[in-house]
Amino acid sequence: MPVVVVESPAKAKTINKYLGPGYTVLASYGHVRDLPPKDGSVDPDNGFDMKWEIGTDSRKHVKAIADALANDNVLILATDPDREGEAISWHLEEALRKRKAIKKDTPVSRVVFNAITKAAVTEAMANPRQVDAPLVEAYLARRALDYLVGFNLSPVLWRKLPGAKSAGRVQSVCLRLIVEREMEIEAFNPREYWSVKALLATPHGQEYEARLILLAGKKLDKFDLANATQAEMAVQAVSSRALSVTSVEAKPASRNPSAPFMTSTLQQEASRKFGMGARQTMSAAQRLYEAGHITYMRTDGIDMAPEAVTAARDAIAKRYGKEYVPASPRIYKNKAKNAQEAHECIRPTDMTRDAAALKISDRDQARLYDLIWKRTLACQMEGARLERTTVEIGSDDGQVGLRATGQVVLFDGFLRVYEEGRDDVEGDSENARLPQIAAGDAAPFAKSGLRAQFDKVDKSDDVLEDSVQGAARHDSAILSENAAVLGLQSHTQPPPRYTEATLVKRMEELGIGRPSTYASIVTTIQDREYVRKEGNRLIPEDKGRIVTIFLLNFFRQYVGYEFTANLEQELDHVSAGDADWKDILSRFWRDFSAAISETSELRISEVLDVLDEALAPTLYPPREDGTDPRICPLCGEGKLHLKTSKSGGFVGCGNYPECRYTRPIGTGAVDSGDRVLGEDQGDEISLRSGRFGPYVQRGEATEENKKPPRASLPRGWTPDAMDLEKALRLLSLPREVGAHPDDGELIEAGIGRYGPFVKHGKLYANLKEVDEVFTIGMNRAVEVLAQKLASRGAGRTAAAALKELGEHPAEGGPIRVMEGRYGPYIKWEKVNATLPKDTDPEAVTIEMAVELIAEKASKTGKGSKKKAPAKKTAAKKPAAKKPAAKKAQAEKKTAAKTTAAKKPAAKKSDATTKAADA
Repeated sequence: MPVVVVESPAKAKTINKYLGPGYTVLASYGHVRDLPPKDGSVDPDNGFDMKWEIGTDSRKHVKAIADALANDNVLILATDPDREGEAISWHLEEALRKRKAIKKDTPVSRVVFNAITKAAVTEAMANPRQVDAPLVEAYLARRALDYLVGFNLSPVLWRKLPGAKSAGRVQSVCLRLIVEREMEIEAFNPREYWSVKALLATPHGQEYEARLILLAGKKLDKFDLANATQAEMAVQAVSSRALSVTSVEAKPASRNPSAPFMTSTLQQEASRKFGMGARQTMSAAQRLYEAGHITYMRTDGIDMAPEAVTAARDAIAKRYGKEYVPASPRIYKNKAKNAQEAHECIRPTDMTRDAAALKISDRDQARLYDLIWKRTLACQMEGARLERTTVEIGSDDGQVGLRATGQVVLFDGFLRVYEEGRDDVEGDSENARLPQIAAGDAAPFAKSGLRAQFDKVDKSDDVLEDSVQGAARHDSAILSENAAVLGLQSHTQPPPRYTEATLVKRMEELGIGRPSTYASIVTTIQDREYVRKEGNRLIPEDKGRIVTIFLLNFFRQYVGYEFTANLEQELDHVSAGDADWKDILSRFWRDFSAAISETSELRISEVLDVLDEALAPTLYPPREDGTDPRICPLCGEGKLHLKTSKSGGFVGCGNYPECRYTRPIGTGAVDSGDRVLGEDQGDEISLRSGRFGPYVQRGEATEENKKPPRASLPRGWTPDAMDLEKALRLLSLPREVGAHPDDGELIEAGIGRYGPFVKHGKLYANLKEVDEVFTIGMNRAVEVLAQKLASRGAGRTAAAALKELGEHPAEGGPIRVMEGRYGPYIKWEKVNATLPKDTDPEAVTIEMAVELIAEKASKTGKGSKKKAPAKKTAAKKPAAKKPAAKKAQAEKKTAAKTTAAKKPAAKKSDATTKAADA
């Protein structure tokens, strides 16, 4: 029987079902060999010789394949159809030949299939080939480059920048994108502008909005109304005039569907629609592929197989009608830079089956399959037909002109199935539906007015926490006397921070990375603590900034966008058989090794001086009073300098240790308002900025008192509003409320990392407002603590069942349908089984419940009351020295562990793992 090797056991199970009993299908469980994380794994002086090691976990899998080949003398390598898959096949063949598991007469072939379906697998098996040498060489070049950069550049970072963890050929370029975007945001100067709109009515009383586009006979540009005075005059000019409709123009328009998914666009859309990260998306897609539901998920191609196009068109006609099928198939060609176009787009393997038909239980997989299925069908559907209407309104004297726009969908086409998400947020006036309007109609002001919108603007201090491309923030407003004309103040917004989706999109545009690496790169820079994720946005940490500025100053070429993209292009030429991979490595290593040697000789102080100078405009902007921005605001004598620590970079006073002033390098830290607030009991109370935000401090740090009392400013407290009284209140925390009436144990109020709280023993209860910490009394504290205790379940009565189903027919015990936090579920003993989506709890039967319980119990190992039969004790054999020695060794280990537990754990070195580039 031929031995077929795939990458995962799930894929092996599916393929085995199609091939039948005549084949032995085994899994390699991913890569079986890699470069050991130590010096010398790639030898530039010996033709870039690479030393590979079989991973500890992979040894048993390689052995299983070798054992199978002892009986079945045919090997078929069926790993994934990309560079990584080709590399795994090559590694397997090499490893098996070294073990002499592959004999001289053993036929070895390579098969690839883009989808795990019976037809695709059967066709692949009928068309075997050999391992693609150029693809393997491209992989070897990429792996060698990543190693050479990671294991030579990372140690330079460790020595020059304490706290830096690693650098990588692609990860450092990706980090640069995020850091430079943050610097753009910090350097952005918002510009004020105003817009004016009116609420008008038709002769029949229907209302519509129109915006001012003409004032004093002149067309308005975006910044023509630059302040409130000009806006107020414009509002008055509109509200004091009679208006009429001067023209109505309706134009046909159309919208065509987006192309089918490739890896990057799937990650972007899953992020927009579901908030899924790149790794989460690829994990769900991998499982869908292995189950045979979709085609291969790592691709930068958007073309679709002719038979798939035909299947999609047939499915559209059957489900939605022939009018939704265009006269000819839609053909998509990839426009992405460096596109390999090696594979099809990501599409369902069966166009007739939607997510409901597949009955996928995993939520991520179900959502992702639904997205892929809809996008694939939509890409072969008829376009949407629209009618866009523009209404021009003016005054009799021609001094004022307004415009109303709207559109109507005449035929929904692909919009019936799917509409692509957007990264930007735009006004919806273009999509509004206008009432029946005719030229010459009077356009009186609507009686309902715009006061509701005016009131909303007045309360919108936090309309936008984070800038979004295209979003307009309205900070103030002016309303006319008749309440029908509204002036809105806006400010231009900085470019938005990257999300994982927009970052992948930008990397793709620049030609950086490949579909197989996007997810791991984005994850690596977060794991290295160079970037943090807040909401859905990526924000650079101080550590990430320092690393990026260092690389830009000492290794600028190697974090250059064009250089990285060109290198990817050269690797594409290798995979096409048009370039020699060792020539590329030689050219790269010649210049890169010289840069490493040059930088290694620099002292840390020299590096910090260069970085300090490079960051000067950000760290030390001019002060309003004209004083030297580098003079310490606390002691007034020392000069500020950039410093590094394990937690990243910060600005500190050069007069250390006499002055211990520090502040972060991030935005908002420069004008932090550090100052002395007053004195209390002979101690100076000061407001300071630290690496973790503003805080108040009592006295100064001395050799005897290295950590004077400090308290961070709680959320909502700004440095500008701080005074001596507030500082003393913070420094007095935690505050004693009194003894609990039940047990006499002390109740305290304080502010922790999760906000204000009251504490009784080990029980903590959050308070809603910070001010409550200083005022809460015993009655209120006891009440809050009791509520917290009840929410944990103490003293709480059991929830009533939605439905009683009776006793378990096989093992006894009541089965109930319960209401849970995430929806209704079946409860029996210790097993909780969630009901399938859209299942009515009242419709659940005992048979259905038992089936769900069995399925859940098989996954968790809970539920069965029956004990497993006791194992038979084997007959004792005469004692041997070896077991006795093992026992003594085990006792020795136990004693050693006990001793070690009493000592602080030694910090495990991770120098080698840090250097590896994702």
